[in-house]
Amino acid sequence: MSYYNHQETATRIERVREILRQRSLDAALIYYDELNVANGWYLTGWCPQFEKGCVLLPVDGEPLLLGGPESEPFAKMSSAITETRNFTPFMVPDEEYPNATISTFASLYQELAAAKVPMHSIGIVGSAAIPHNVYTQFEMGFSSSTLVDITGEYEALRARKSPWEIEQIRSAFGLTFQAYEAMKRIIAPGVYEHQVAAEGEYVCRKAGANSFAFSCIVGSGERAKAVVPTALNKRMESGEMVMVGIAPRVNGYAGVMGESLPVNGVYTQRQKDCVNWLRETFLLTRQMLRPGVSGRELDVPGRKSFIKNGLIQYLVCPFAHTIGLMEAEGPFYGPNSDDVFEPGMTVCVDVSFFGHPEFHGARIETGYVITETGCEPLCPQMDDILCKTV
Repeated sequence: MSYYNHQETATRIERVREILRQRSLDAALIYYDELNVANGWYLTGWCPQFEKGCVLLPVDGEPLLLGGPESEPFAKMSSAITETRNFTPFMVPDEEYPNATISTFASLYQELAAAKVPMHSIGIVGSAAIPHNVYTQFEMGFSSSTLVDITGEYEALRARKSPWEIEQIRSAFGLTFQAYEAMKRIIAPGVYEHQVAAEGEYVCRKAGANSFAFSCIVGSGERAKAVVPTALNKRMESGEMVMVGIAPRVNGYAGVMGESLPVNGVYTQRQKDCVNWLRETFLLTRQMLRPGVSGRELDVPGRKSFIKNGLIQYLVCPFAHTIGLMEAEGPFYGPNSDDVFEPGMTVCVDVSFFGHPEFHGARIETGYVITETGCEPLCPQMDDILCKTV
């Protein structure tokens, strides 16, 4: 069993090679690790544990996985790209593997030259994340090569989703509603935050989630102002609100749910006001989800709502972003963004504020796929909840 789709992988490799041909480049070097998983997963449906890695994709020739020996058997079993080489800078520092074959970048360059695979110019993907020692050692080993950053062009391939990708994302959003119901059921005074997180994570894992795009958010009372508070061993108290969020992945693709709930099960009038202000902005932003709308345009109605309701000084994040292999990935539709929605994009409406003296912080979030005429909810149940006043 694996998390990739052979046809998707073949199509993606050809799309990357088209970029290389357009830029007159001989290969792409695509960096990834457990935190910066998306660019590597896009071609492999796989990511190592403990170690880091790269995909080396020649414009002509077989792609290679460059990584460490601890993950090599895992790669050969589960990655869409299975031809591997091991290198010290990808490994756990100071760990020894006496029976492993460890290459150098210089020896890899010589191997490729002997096979008549040119490496005169190489496009680098992940320039903001690649560790210094990986980059410098690769640069020394491929000293005859010119290195060019193509991160933006590569990541643009991920913005518009295929039908298969949308299917995975929709499945992940389905899990978010199951998690919402499970988490809501257990929320009560005296319950620990980590118990709430455990309920959500359990139902997602049981239903097939392969991982989570962020650690489960459970922040009650004043902890909600922490923006992304992961669950702690704090008991929730009556009268507090608790901000919850979860992002299960299906075949690597994320869904997300965010909501702010009363710990004792009943909103006070002021808490109702707070949650309804969020819902007002949410609905105004949702109505802007259609092809051709830019971030600058999308931001206007929600910002006016925040100003009217006295929340603008507590605004930390824009009201929408795309979702895919990461829970939040580009394009980000902020107030200065000229990026526009296109059919096939998957987008989250993510409305929040933090640092408020009375409410501390609150967030509501779910996702949509952009259609030819507007949008469709990826989780109709959460859409129904978040579009209604409390």
